[in-house]
Amino acid sequence: MEKNLESLLRIKETELIKAFEANNMTCLFVKDRDELTHYLKSILNQSKKVALGGSVTLNQLGVIDLIKESDVHFIDRYEEGLSNEELMNRFREAFFADLFITSTNALTMDGCLYNIDGTGNRVAAMIFGPREVIVIAGLNKICQNEEEAIARIRHCSAPANAIRLNKKTPCTKTGHCMDCHSPDRICSSYVKLAYQKQVNRIKVIIVEENLGY
Repeated sequence: MEKNLESLLRIKETELIKAFEANNMTCLFVKDRDELTHYLKSILNQSKKVALGGSVTLNQLGVIDLIKESDVHFIDRYEEGLSNEELMNRFREAFFADLFITSTNALTMDGCLYNIDGTGNRVAAMIFGPREVIVIAGLNKICQNEEEAIARIRHCSAPANAIRLNKKTPCTKTGHCMDCHSPDRICSSYVKLAYQKQVNRIKVIIVEENLGY
């Protein structure tokens, strides 16, 4: 990274860490996938029950394969051949996990997480249930404020994911949310995670790359 941009990032890093700490969340920065992997290997042990939220970021970083290779009980939402009922049961089982790993659609400089969800299992588990939540995000998810975070979700996260999932929604044509009533709509629940009652239950890890939507 160019040195002036590196200096700017370090300023943002300090600000974000303080902001998340003020909201009773932990925040740390890692340089790349290797540093993230090293960190995750240190906690993916002791037969912990681990669940995931659906995430392009986690796929890009190889987190799913890492979990499968670790000494944990993986609640595998991606197992082939699952019926819809079995998948829903995996989503429910995630509430009793020791560790829930996911990404976020956006995060803001005042230490908040912003997400949009279709089924709601991902945001529900982030809010309550699993003993610990790790949120992994790239630099591209950092937004200055709530307005920018919501705009990012409506004009990037939601349409990109709808395209990825082959949904028949207007946003796959227009490139931005149309507040549709399509049966394929994936933006059902808008959730802001701000101040947390349970101190340090949520840990935000920012990878110094552009990742996911």
